[in-house]
Amino acid sequence: MAGTDDEAVAAADDALYVLTAVLLTPAQFPSVLGDDYPEACATLGLVPHADGYGLVLGQDGGGARWTVVIDDVSLVAVAIASWDCGMQYELSPDERAVVTALPGWPLAVAVQAPGVPAPHDPAADVAEGRPLSPPDTSTWGPAQRRLGADEIALQWASWREQIDDADFTAPGEPTESGAASPEGSEGAPSEDAAAGGGHQGVRRVLAEARAYVDSPPPIGRVRSSFAPGDARTLRADGPGWSLVARTDDIAFVLLDEEPGEVLPVGRGPELPGLLDALDKLAVRPI
Repeated sequence: MAGTDDEAVAAADDALYVLTAVLLTPAQFPSVLGDDYPEACATLGLVPHADGYGLVLGQDGGGARWTVVIDDVSLVAVAIASWDCGMQYELSPDERAVVTALPGWPLAVAVQAPGVPAPHDPAADVAEGRPLSPPDTSTWGPAQRRLGADEIALQWASWREQIDDADFTAPGEPTESGAASPEGSEGAPSEDAAAGGGHQGVRRVLAEARAYVDSPPPIGRVRSSFAPGDARTLRADGPGWSLVARTDDIAFVLLDEEPGEVLPVGRGPELPGLLDALDKLAVRPI
């Protein structure tokens, strides 16, 4: 998602050459920043407004990294959709839409603006506060766990084809052979990382997910997005865990205490009802 070379917005008294943009709304936010929308906003020092924000990431004329926060969510959504379709779109928010300009980038950006110095943090006398930086995903932890769940949601077919329904040992429980690694979707489930029927961590996740139905969690903890047919892709997160599921299929669980493991959960008699209930309380993209 890259804009044209001359796209710019006003930020820190200098032009900002736009490199990319992302949405920060209750239904769509970079999950690497938190388990829910308020947590993601808090990571950036923002108030979690119901309408959300657009985050515009770029460099100023000196090459410094800046994140411009705007309240024109629809403008950013249109820009992202255009870029995803391979179209050019000049993302130039009105200055009145700018909420704040934050030094640094909260996410990793692999490209840089042409004709300016390499990306670097703004000078201390220009930036107010410590510059933003992407969460550490070099070792397994909450950020990497959430990124793993993102990958499964995006590449559902690749992950699903690794699972043989005949391997489920009990209704609603993980497969006997257990886990695959979120590092990639090419390998088969690992036999030496067996989840086993009745995996304690999975049972805890399902219990906490059921509790969401009676006591709704912070907004964004449960999200519902498009899936083929009449199904929905569900994403739920909680303290130390992430769950990805299709409402017409199985679920996958990732745990902080199980580095690199993905635990499949069969439908059984209980999972369909739980997924339907979660879908009813989930936030959806507008």
